[in-house]
Amino acid sequence: MKLVSFEVRTPVGTFTRIGALHGESIVDLNMAHACLLADHGEARPRRLADAQVPPAMLEFLEGGPSAMAAARRALEFVTEVTKRSVGPSGETVIYKPADIHITAPLPNPASLRDFIAFEDHIAATSKRRGQPIPPEWYKAPVYYKGNHRTIIGPDHTLPWPLNTQKLDYELELACIIGRGGIDVAERDAVGYIAGYTIMNDFSARDIQFQEMACRLGPAKGKDFATAIGPCLVTPDEIPDLASLEMIARINGEVWSRGRFGSIHWSFLQMIEHVSRGEAIYPGDLLGSGTVGGGCGLELDRYLQPGDCIELEIQPIGILRTTIAGRDGTA
Repeated sequence: MKLVSFEVRTPVGTFTRIGALHGESIVDLNMAHACLLADHGEARPRRLADAQVPPAMLEFLEGGPSAMAAARRALEFVTEVTKRSVGPSGETVIYKPADIHITAPLPNPASLRDFIAFEDHIAATSKRRGQPIPPEWYKAPVYYKGNHRTIIGPDHTLPWPLNTQKLDYELELACIIGRGGIDVAERDAVGYIAGYTIMNDFSARDIQFQEMACRLGPAKGKDFATAIGPCLVTPDEIPDLASLEMIARINGEVWSRGRFGSIHWSFLQMIEHVSRGEAIYPGDLLGSGTVGGGCGLELDRYLQPGDCIELEIQPIGILRTTIAGRDGTA
């Protein structure tokens, strides 16, 4: 499945809900499950649907494999079995893209850890500092903890941050944890991945390197925004991660191109490392780090006001962000 979070406006407010892409439409999975339950004679289908397929992504992920399985049955029920378009009390089940607003697939991750897992990237950035790759990098996957409360989604306009002179993009793949656990072995880690999404770890490089000179961070240089999206793709949709092509375009021009298979530390190894003596939780977001050549720092080219950044990894899609002017205008 390709899962999304979307906002829908109603007479009593705007609500964020979980959906699945189906052709050119978005299926409300919570409402689809309510349809299935009603068809099976459940007395209170909406109440039970809220428990089994919660309408918000984080709560849905906390439901684990059973919620994911129920969502698959609900999607099949309304798109193939009955072709239902309204809920038990006339609610909308299937939306047209023009009628809703797609947000970050996981607007409120439980945590954000971003790794530096591509050897080509750390080699290039180390060379710019006149240093070799630290030998410690080869001993375990290294990450920093980012700001999980400044997540932005696709087609977002990012205000120019912190008066930086070196605003950068970073082309990454991210995995989202779907089960809680501790001391997860690498061989078992695949069962803890709910899905994958594209991630842009925006960086204010001048500020980042200033604070990291004090041997802490990164912090303010990255914490202003991390973009993810446009959807969360379940693992069955991507049988071969290594074959994924990763592309970054700035104003339509290709700046970066890489392949996920060039990664040194796998997501499975990351999960084993993170969970060693420490619990992982549904909704934890793990970024792969930048693919080799996948940022302006390596190219000595930086973003400018008004730039449109497109990160593409198929079959996930395109994650698009526009940079506002320094005066805040789009």
